[in-house]
Amino acid sequence: MHDLAKDKPVEKSLNPFSTKDFALKRRDGFIRTLLRLATYFILACAGFIFADIIIKGAPVVFESSFPFVNTKFFTESPETLVVFDTADGESHQLDFSDYSQFKRDNPDMKIIEEHTHSYSGGGILGPLVGTALLTLICIVVALFIGLTTSIYLNEYSSKGRFMDMVRLAIMNLAGVPSIVYGLFGLGLFCLVAPVIVDAPNDRALFSFPILPGKYLSFEGWGTCMMAGGFTLAVMILPVIIAACEESLKAIPMGFREASLALGATKWQTISKAVLPYAFPGMLTASILGITRVAGETAPIMFTAALAHKDVLPWEGANSLGGFFSQSVQAMPYHIYTVAARIPQSEYTKPMQYGSVFVFMILVMCFAALSIWMRIHYRKKVKW
Repeated sequence: MHDLAKDKPVEKSLNPFSTKDFALKRRDGFIRTLLRLATYFILACAGFIFADIIIKGAPVVFESSFPFVNTKFFTESPETLVVFDTADGESHQLDFSDYSQFKRDNPDMKIIEEHTHSYSGGGILGPLVGTALLTLICIVVALFIGLTTSIYLNEYSSKGRFMDMVRLAIMNLAGVPSIVYGLFGLGLFCLVAPVIVDAPNDRALFSFPILPGKYLSFEGWGTCMMAGGFTLAVMILPVIIAACEESLKAIPMGFREASLALGATKWQTISKAVLPYAFPGMLTASILGITRVAGETAPIMFTAALAHKDVLPWEGANSLGGFFSQSVQAMPYHIYTVAARIPQSEYTKPMQYGSVFVFMILVMCFAALSIWMRIHYRKKVKW
């Protein structure tokens, strides 16, 4: 039987994409070109910034002779750089410790002109160590709280208005400026957080005895790496929770149903049939969270960071509590200090660009690591 419907031509008026002058195609081409130009412009700006940092920062980090790396830059903490001229017409640039030794070795040497440049000598060992410790504390706290919260929200909580409000609050917290988290950490962890002491401080919010001669005093931890790490953990918690919850949602319900049908408990199902498959997404979120908190300046500026410290955190710490209760240097705050808080000159540029170059390489390595690990574990886990 002949189908008349197939022979009937489609009227042009019924086809919204049929035009005589191809106006829609021209508009589509214009928008595509505009978006392409915008993308190229952004890439060009980023490339210019990266190129400037590499050109000016790489010579500070690398050397032309063996071992081809400026080991001093990674094994010493920032120092004052002393620039001086001697009576014989020679110009010298020495770190303050080397300058002091130079004067002791040459007591008769006459110095004609002398200039000092703060934080422009030495290296970045102190800021690197401080950043690593702050990030470690942050990621341990944030992963524990974020993972358990996401498991509860996705696997245990029932749907309702209250849980919708909780999720909305978590999403809103992700958009709060970092300086607000810094003030929050200052008020909570530095000034109010509980500590066990022999005698309460006068500034304690309140205190009460818990053991003979021991009090639980809400007087804060002070400015220390523990306060900074907890503040950073609170800041990235919304991102960790959201990413982990999305990873859990991506696991098919059939996995859970099959496990429960075999007699497994709820927790056995989550730990054996859900978490192993959600692990790649959680791992990526965690590493990207590290790259974010490692570059934050405002939160640690109020809670943990120092511009200068003569010793590393483990030097002089008598106990584990003393280790975590001291302030530290950090790369973001160090870069902010040498770029904005000291007088600028040609002698401060190497420290500025060298620090930024190293920090940029570290962040890029962590980002690349997260991508590689995500791909690697997804290949191993097939479903």
